[in-house]
Amino acid sequence: MSNALSKPDPEGVGEICVVGPSMRFLSGISYYTACLCTALAELGESSAILMRRLLPTRLYPGHARVGMPLSDLRIPATVPVFDGVDWFWVPSLLRSIWFLVRRRPRHILFQWWTGAVLHSYIVLAVVARLVRTNVVVELHEVQDVGEAERRWVRGYVRLVAPLFFAQAKRFVVHSEHDRAAVAARYGLDPDALGVIPHATYSNYGDSVPRTAHAECNLLNFGIIRPFKGVEVLIEAFDSLPPDVAREYRLTVVGETWEGWTRPAEMIEESRYRDRITFVNRYVSDDEVAAAFAAADVVVLPYRRSSQSGPLHVAMHYGLPVVVTAVGGLVEAVQDYEGAILVEPGDPAALAEAIQRARCLAGRRFHNPCDWATTAERYRMLFRGLDADRGDALARAVPTETGNA
Repeated sequence: MSNALSKPDPEGVGEICVVGPSMRFLSGISYYTACLCTALAELGESSAILMRRLLPTRLYPGHARVGMPLSDLRIPATVPVFDGVDWFWVPSLLRSIWFLVRRRPRHILFQWWTGAVLHSYIVLAVVARLVRTNVVVELHEVQDVGEAERRWVRGYVRLVAPLFFAQAKRFVVHSEHDRAAVAARYGLDPDALGVIPHATYSNYGDSVPRTAHAECNLLNFGIIRPFKGVEVLIEAFDSLPPDVAREYRLTVVGETWEGWTRPAEMIEESRYRDRITFVNRYVSDDEVAAAFAAADVVVLPYRRSSQSGPLHVAMHYGLPVVVTAVGGLVEAVQDYEGAILVEPGDPAALAEAIQRARCLAGRRFHNPCDWATTAERYRMLFRGLDADRGDALARAVPTETGNA
């Protein structure tokens, strides 16, 4: 690998450093960070700084599985990685600063989703500016939904986040919906926010030709939280007439967070309990692949959402999806022919959509957004930043004219 301080080739974008979570506190953003690093490595030289211990383990909703080897996904061995920064800083923050200063990347791309990393992000962003690195922030949501419901956490982020965002030259979101929401929440210039759609996840294996099962297998996948609307799905499933319900099976796979046990209770009380499989934990990559391979239709009844990892896994596999028309999800499926949109919080409408979706079972739909597309969009963004820097330097050093 070439020296990080050397000038990039004229057609390149220079080294890109991605800052995001490691696989220790495993979540959808961990997967996204690893996939993004892999995609950006195709542009040229890249590196990564990972947040290792996001917060005291006992405060994490999935604390029982922290550090467990649930995924084989890793950042490519060709990408230098500092893993990682701990919330308490000592001595990890100093080591991460040295890693950043020594490499001095042309661009640094922060993954934003939680206030737990804000204090560390501020320091790294300030150091990046000092070494003349372009700071870009990719926002997956305005703020974690659970955090936003806690007044003191919401207040902390509202007060401190502007210090971090002030270091950035550009921001990236995944939809026009999020562009408006982020600009309004943090007082950012909408013109500084670019939209790069969320790529579909392909790390669980290739999709395969499908044949509809005799019974239509419905799958709900993901962390079970109040905004996910799993209880609406159980109510909709229970509302199916017996002669219709016998044509379906429902599988719910997910780890309960925030004490939201109502979906689990409704499953146990369901009149169709014998037709429901409930896997109430965070599953391994192999189990994820098996769940989607067995599914005919994926049902995601969110009450609100910016984006959805399970939706992007389903689209990679080409599965029909029934998803609520909330947040950025409408834009996420606008080019996906296998999507049926319904209004949130309406069990009757969801039950009707589930029955409509059965005619789509067995078909495979085209994946509308892959990681190569994401990498190319970032190439254009980084080149734009370099052009802006060149214009600024030209204005600062006027060209000599006239006779010598």
